Parts: sequence; C-alpha cells; structure tokens
Amino acid sequence: MRNGLVALGLILALAAASPSARGAEPRGPSAGVAVVTGVLDFHTLGLADGRVVRLVGLNLPPHPLVDTAKEVLSELVLGRTVRMWFSGTRVDRYGRLLVLAYDDQGQWLQGALLARGLARVESTADNRGLLSSMQEIEDIARAARLGIWSDPLFSVRSVEEIAECLNRYEIVEGRVRATDQVGGRIYMNFGPDWRTDFTVSVAPGDVRAFRRESINLLSYTGQRVRVRGWVRSLNGPMMDVTHPEQVQLLGP
Repeated sequence: MRNGLVALGLILALAAASPSARGAEPRGPSAGVAVVTGVLDFHTLGLADGRVVRLVGLNLPPHPLVDTAKEVLSELVLGRTVRMWFSGTRVDRYGRLLVLAYDDQGQWLQGALLARGLARVESTADNRGLLSSMQEIEDIARAARLGIWSDPLFSVRSVEEIAECLNRYEIVEGRVRATDQVGGRIYMNFGPDWRTDFTVSVAPGDVRAFRRESINLLSYTGQRVRVRGWVRSLNGPMMDVTHPEQVQLLGP
C-alpha cells in the first residue's frame, strides 16, 4: 500500500501542471446526477441510487498503476455528486451505464485520469463522444511520460515492431506506403509487401463513416498517421478501423 500511495503522490504532483479537462463539453443526453458510494475499479462507479456506471473511453490492462488509478478516482468522487451524460450506446452487456462524467467541481473524470497517465483512450465506434478531446489529453500525458507512459509496455509501436504485438490493443505510428480500395473496403499499407507488413483495413460500411466527415483515406498515401485498436494476424499484422477517431493524421 505504501508504494501505491507514493506513486499516487508523485503522479498527482506531476499532473498538477497538466491542462484541466473542464473545457470538454458533453453533447449527448443527460444520464442524471447521483452520489458516488463506491469506486469499483479505475473506471467503474457505484451510485447511491443503485446504478453502476462505467466511464466510457478508457482502457487500462493489468498493471501496477491500476490500483493507483482507482485511488485517484476515489479521491475525486467518493461520497460526492457526479453529473453524467451519454455519448452513444447507453448500457454494456453487464448492465453498467456508459457515461461521460464530471465531479461536483466540474472536472471531467475521463480527462482527469488521462491527464495523470492513469489510462489510455479506448476508441470505439458506438461511443465516440469527446474521443478527440481525450486523445489530446492523452498525447500531453504521453509526451510528459506520466503514469503508464513511462512504461515501455505502453509505447507507441512502430510498424516494424507491431508483428510482436498480436492480439493486443495497441497504438501504432507509421507512414502509409500505399492505399487501395477493393470491393468497397479500403486498405492502408504501411510496408512494401501487403502480404506480410502492417495493414489497416476499413470495411465498406465503416468507410461511409469517414466520408460523412469528409475524410478521404485514399488520400493518406505518403502521410504519417497514428492508429489505435486491436492487432490481429491476417497477411501480416492487421488492424480493423471502424471510425474516424481511430486514425490521427500526423502530417507528411
């Protein structure tokens, strides 16, 4: 416990200079107001009215800082009132409400954990609210090597090393070598041989989500991008992309 408290103090001190997340404005319907009576883990709260809520958009696999993240969240909200909003799918398969949440001082809880490096963004197509804001906060924490970002386990992967990270949620950066559209599906290839090198695949139905936001993935040839998602094996390492926030354009 002592080590956990030391880590908590260090992370809180380092995060003091991080930008607050108070400017992030929810746009979905309200999920109500309630008092937090329990913090079940780093992103799950028990409420006085009997509901259980999960802070959507956060991911933290098993790691020593999981306990620290839970302690920080407890410091922020245990026994206090939170205001909540939906940003997509409202309930997960365990019956938990999926929400964006703010404490009684107006601090955005997702942003607070990300700013301390105590979670990374898990981008999903069914809950896209404020994902871009979350990624901006994550970027700053990673640059400052706060929390999990000081651990090589969470390094942003290069396309050359991603083959060693199959069946895991990863963030990958690289230059798009070629793009193609086959049967409505778009492929972004990051190496000279699509049969063995890292590839991003976007299904026809998901391509429409990009087009609705005037994003032409076929124009990304030669561009540096950052992508996030689960890495699987199909003609080399492949990542399925379903929505725009999974792909961040970094520049030429």
